[in-house]
Amino acid sequence: MTVTSSLLTFLVAAGILAITPGVDTAMVLRTSAIEGTRRAGFAALGICLGCLVWGGAVALGLGALLAASQLAYTALSWAGAAYLVWLGIGLLRKPRSSFVADDAVHGAEVQHGAMDWLRRGVLTNVLNPKVGVFYVTFLPQFVPPDVPVVAYTFGLAAIHVVVGAMWFALLIRVTAPLGRVLRRPAFMKTMDRLTGCVFIAFGAKLALSRR
Repeated sequence: MTVTSSLLTFLVAAGILAITPGVDTAMVLRTSAIEGTRRAGFAALGICLGCLVWGGAVALGLGALLAASQLAYTALSWAGAAYLVWLGIGLLRKPRSSFVADDAVHGAEVQHGAMDWLRRGVLTNVLNPKVGVFYVTFLPQFVPPDVPVVAYTFGLAAIHVVVGAMWFALLIRVTAPLGRVLRRPAFMKTMDRLTGCVFIAFGAKLALSRR
C-alpha cells in the first residue's frame, strides 16, 4: 500500500464513519436546533478535540493498552456511561422552555453556554473507550510500510476529525434555518427529553457492551 492509496482509501472510510448516526450527531443536531449555531459549533469543536485526544493517545500506545487491558477498558466504559446517563437525566429532569436569542444583549450568558458545550463535546468522546479501541484496531490498517508510525497514525486521526467537522458543519447549516420554529417552548421540551433518552440509551449500551 502506497501513501497515496492509503490516504484515498482512508478518506472514503472516514466519510462513511462521519455520516453514521451516533451520540455525537445527536448532540450537534440538538444543540444546533435548540441552542443555535454558535453553541453547536462549540459542541462540534469539543467532539473533534476529543477525537484528537484519542488519536494522540492511540499513536503513543494508549489505545493498545486499552485493547489489551479489560480492567482499563471497563473502568473507562463505566465512566463514559455514567457521564452520558448524567447528561440524559439532566435533560429529562429539567427540559428548557425558553431560549436566549439576542447574543448582543446576553453575550456573557451565551459565552458561558458555548464553553459549556465545548466541555461536554470533549468529555463525551474522551470518556468513550470505544473511540480508542476503534482507532487502535482501525487506523493501523491504513499505515503503509516505511512511514513514521506515530506521526502517520495521528495524521489519520486528524483527517478523520476534519471530515467529521465538515459533516457537523453541514448538519448545523441544515438545521439553522429551522431555528425559529424549533425554539418554540413545547418543541424545546420535547427535544430535550428525546435527546436525554438518546444519551441514556447510549450510556446503557456503552455500560453493557463487551469487547
